[in-house]
Amino acid sequence: MTITEWIIFFLLVQVIHFAATWKLYQKAGRQAWEAAVPFYNAVVLMKIINRPVWWVILLFIPIVNLIMFMVVWVETIRSFGRNSRLDTILVIVTLGFYIFYVNYVLDVTYIKDRSLKPRSGVGEWVSSILFAIIAATLVHTYVMRPFTIPTSSLEKTLLVGDFLFVSKFHYGARLPMTAIAAPMVHDTIPILKTKSYVKWPQVPYFRFPGFTDIRQNDIVVFNWPVDTVNRFYGLDDGKYYDKPIDKKSNYVKRAVGLPGDSLEIIGGKIFINGDSLQLPDRAKPQYSYIVQGKGQGFDLNDLIQRYTITDPIMWYNKEQRQYQFQALSEDIIAKFKYHPNVEWIKRIEAPKGKRNIGLFPKKGTQKWNLDHYGPIYIPQKGKTVKIDTSTIPLYAHIIEYYDGKEMGTPQEITIQGDQVLMNGQPITQYTFKQDYYWMMGDNRHNSADSREYGYVPYNHVVGKPVFIWMSWDSNASKLVDKIRWERLFTTVSGSGEPVSYLYYFLIALVIYIGYSSFRKRKKKTAEE
Repeated sequence: MTITEWIIFFLLVQVIHFAATWKLYQKAGRQAWEAAVPFYNAVVLMKIINRPVWWVILLFIPIVNLIMFMVVWVETIRSFGRNSRLDTILVIVTLGFYIFYVNYVLDVTYIKDRSLKPRSGVGEWVSSILFAIIAATLVHTYVMRPFTIPTSSLEKTLLVGDFLFVSKFHYGARLPMTAIAAPMVHDTIPILKTKSYVKWPQVPYFRFPGFTDIRQNDIVVFNWPVDTVNRFYGLDDGKYYDKPIDKKSNYVKRAVGLPGDSLEIIGGKIFINGDSLQLPDRAKPQYSYIVQGKGQGFDLNDLIQRYTITDPIMWYNKEQRQYQFQALSEDIIAKFKYHPNVEWIKRIEAPKGKRNIGLFPKKGTQKWNLDHYGPIYIPQKGKTVKIDTSTIPLYAHIIEYYDGKEMGTPQEITIQGDQVLMNGQPITQYTFKQDYYWMMGDNRHNSADSREYGYVPYNHVVGKPVFIWMSWDSNASKLVDKIRWERLFTTVSGSGEPVSYLYYFLIALVIYIGYSSFRKRKKKTAEE
């Protein structure tokens, strides 16, 4: 929805609210016109139902407001004596329209000093659960959210089975664009295996200010721009899912290229603006290798266990004792060389000039592959590039979708002869409306990254992983070994080996529990 459409929608809601409540406002000792003034009517309503004025803020926060609307509907009818279970069910099932019936048909009396305490244990339990969900949704949406590492594309820095806390405030929390969705889940409702949202209405994109920009080599969580992956729904029906931006699948990669950079991959090595990319010491780039064994004593499992190889074999020739590993880092290769039963090791590298048709841009003529790619310019907001039939494969998707459809601006690209047209009009240049990033995994030969789907728009950025609170090794045989204890409560970024803060956390937890227990005993003693 555009800003204009949202204004019309908002005014329509105000009209409905006035029509449903003006008599109730009068019975509560207020003026009828107070039910018609946007924002002010919400403040007055909070006073009528004896609830804090700051609740008004919650009514305008997407997702949270879905719960708050139901709470306010129930509180409104209860302020006029409609306390039965049937009344509560009716006002929720009718999406608040039951209030029309109370307003126009029933002869109700306003209860000024009604008790706000739930009348039953069940009511108190429900009330507690609702506000716990509201608090958790606020934290989940605007401060910090959990995330699980499902693939090995950032192996060594982040492992499969790591459970992260992803900061929303580092790069600025993004206002949810999907207005109607289940709280605290992404695109799927667990167990039910169904979508957790409806696509309409959509809130215009807005991001709160962050306290840092995305920096070179930052690990970033983002919504996968070209999301068509139906397996994230737990489905396998072959359908295409056109998801809203904030409901696209979450990916985590390293931002190797920033807006305005020129990126090139030569022999598997990344170069930014002509200089070799300097990775942080925790980053361990990995490539595919062929390992030639020798002698009867060659034990593949021994190598895998000794050097903690997570993604071991793509193929092997048992007779020739030749194996292909898909994710070996240089430090492991250095150790492999000294194994008495390893004859030689060779890194697999696609020759320069051999085109991989599965890479971005798929409709281009560039002869690029995983090891030799680019140079390619990474678009920057406000910068202008030349547009012709040779460059348009790089930027057509940006113009039509990221800068176009997803920002509410229809922009259709067509080619007529040797001329590029936008909305039927010839163009020779284009100015970008937002920043873009080049995201790659450290596992250079086994990562679905920007080499496959191209640029990542800034409005798709979710947040910055900051903390590993749990790490689970599903391949471990013993239950006690499945928890990677040394990774618990470690930071994602930083230099040197990760340091666990688990013991500090446990000490702080014991202190907190002891202090809370002391306060409760002190309060109980004072009451007696």
